[in-house]
Amino acid sequence: MSNFFHTKIEFLKGVGPQRAELLQKELNIYTYGDLIQHYPFRYLDRTQFYKIAELDEALPYVQVKGRIRGKELIGEGRKQRLAATLTDETGDMELVWFKGVKWMEKTVKNHTDYIVFGKPTLFNGRFSMAHPELEELAEAKQTGSFLQPVYHTTEKLKSFRIESKVIAKMIEVLLKQAESQIQETLSPELIDHYRLMSKREALLNIHFPESVEKYNAAKFRLKFEELFYIQLRLLRQKVVRRADLAGQVFKEIPTLNTFYKEHMTFDLTNAQKRVVREIYKDLTAGKQMNRLLQGDVGSGKTIVAFITMLIAADNGAQSVLMAPTEILADQHYTGLKVFADRLGINIGKLTGSSKTKARRELHEQLRSGDMKMLVGTHALLEDVVQFQNLGLCIVDEQHRFGVEQRSKLWRKNSRIIPHVLVMTATPIPRTLAMTLYGDLDVSVIDELPAGRKEIVTVHRFDSHRLKVFQFIRDQIKLGRQVYIVYPLIEESEGMDYKDLMDGYESVQRAFPEYKVSMVHGKMKAADKDYEMQRFVRNETQIMVATTVIEVGVNVPNASVMVIESAERFGLSQLHQLRGRVGRGAEQSYCILMTGYKLGKDSKTRLETMVRTNNGFEIADIDLKLRGPGDLMGTQQSGVLDLLIADLAKDAPILQEARAAAQRTLEEDPQLEQSKHQNIRRHIQSLSANTVNWSRIS
Repeated sequence: MSNFFHTKIEFLKGVGPQRAELLQKELNIYTYGDLIQHYPFRYLDRTQFYKIAELDEALPYVQVKGRIRGKELIGEGRKQRLAATLTDETGDMELVWFKGVKWMEKTVKNHTDYIVFGKPTLFNGRFSMAHPELEELAEAKQTGSFLQPVYHTTEKLKSFRIESKVIAKMIEVLLKQAESQIQETLSPELIDHYRLMSKREALLNIHFPESVEKYNAAKFRLKFEELFYIQLRLLRQKVVRRADLAGQVFKEIPTLNTFYKEHMTFDLTNAQKRVVREIYKDLTAGKQMNRLLQGDVGSGKTIVAFITMLIAADNGAQSVLMAPTEILADQHYTGLKVFADRLGINIGKLTGSSKTKARRELHEQLRSGDMKMLVGTHALLEDVVQFQNLGLCIVDEQHRFGVEQRSKLWRKNSRIIPHVLVMTATPIPRTLAMTLYGDLDVSVIDELPAGRKEIVTVHRFDSHRLKVFQFIRDQIKLGRQVYIVYPLIEESEGMDYKDLMDGYESVQRAFPEYKVSMVHGKMKAADKDYEMQRFVRNETQIMVATTVIEVGVNVPNASVMVIESAERFGLSQLHQLRGRVGRGAEQSYCILMTGYKLGKDSKTRLETMVRTNNGFEIADIDLKLRGPGDLMGTQQSGVLDLLIADLAKDAPILQEARAAAQRTLEEDPQLEQSKHQNIRRHIQSLSANTVNWSRIS
């Protein structure tokens, strides 16, 4: 795009410095390019006219053609209002103005035909409209057929009279000047193949559609382009990495074969076998592996991680497994050490609470290469932790770590970048995975190990609490253990703490015969750990907790999860919490407790939880309810800086756009062919740190 779109917004006729400052602060609109991409979020249908006799209170904004047959000022001072009577052949109605009364009185002409647009309300058996829009019929578009754009604005902008109509006027002025400056940004081949509207026509028709058909074509064109450029950026990173980044070749697997034959007490599921094959193929290719492993809670990701670590060890390389919390790191370490010991492999653990003497020994063993596997937390990232040959980095619950933290791990081998396996138990909807992790290869474990029973989930109101407590008692008598989880809302730590303490006391009163543990975020790591370990050893039968226990802790004997105030949790979080039970062979239960007052979204979340255990289906519904920003904290990272596309609704367009980007790069990786000159020119016009390549810049 030309420099025209870099022009500061204050230079547009009708804007000026004061309005420009407000637009920058409130809507991040700095340049002509920003304004032209401030798309309407809905449209008012100005294509239809109603007769006064057809009006109904249930109607939204409507248009009426009629003649003003009289007007009068009513009341005094600040309470003064202007009332006018509008008539057509079917009846009459009242138009009222409470603001700008004097000015409207001068503007509204008696015995003149108008098009009136507003919300009809019934008052004393007669319809009226407050503050309607007026247009003289003689001056109006004769057809009256158009969709009127409505733009996002803010209360502050409205207080300075910058409402949706004012923004529309600015954009109208800008489009007249911009029309000759808008360049095509897609190749003729893509435009032809997908029958896309031109960029110029799309921008005109997204703001001021000439017809519903043209609006739909403009919307498809702009969504496709946005998603195409996001995929192009991700896939190019992937191509560059594959071409440029060599990886160690891990072909030997003698210890792995021994492990399979002599030490594995269970069979891998078909999904696990498929994933191991995908990983092995990466490790033998001579390129750096960069793979995302998705699997629901309890699907067996940890054993796949161990198998990958074994392959590295068989080829003289060291591996690390980094977890977000000490509790989780301990659990991984304890689980993997059993296998490592049987195979005679030296495995270590490094967390914030590791003692100085143990650290010194561990650092020596890592540098000498004696220690082949290391499990730990952020402590792994410290500069003092050095390896002889780090060949594999596994990151658990990847969204808890920043990019910078991960890259610190990769830099621990200066000769050749380690292979990377990123694991998550948070099922990511396919559209989001393609957009957030489009530069990673994705493997999915989509079946649970044999013998696992589906968790029975029920929703109960607070009035059923005594029955729920009796059910808990019956389960504990059978030798089971129970989690009771209270919500945590950051803004009100004090209140949450009180909720938790009240809950803890009432549970102790209700179950005097059993021992109760408590875990919450304000406790020291050592105290948290002590309470968790008591629960693991079945010294306490009930664990009262906040969401601290959401990720990873494995207590096979715990078979009941009670979630208090379940309406205050997000869907993915409810699903994660449910995954804490169902780890053993016994039937497990999840009980969602709520009051009777529930919003529409809360009802949907609870119904979804009761209906399905499928994490991917749950993630898709969560995406539709919450939007992509909340789901993965992506709003902060700027990854999903989307202008018009919507990942919750536009999955089919995203898949087409990704396929198109893939074909383009396979055919012309450097975009050097003349037919791709539009795409190349557009990318070159962007600044290096632009995440969303579809932006006009």
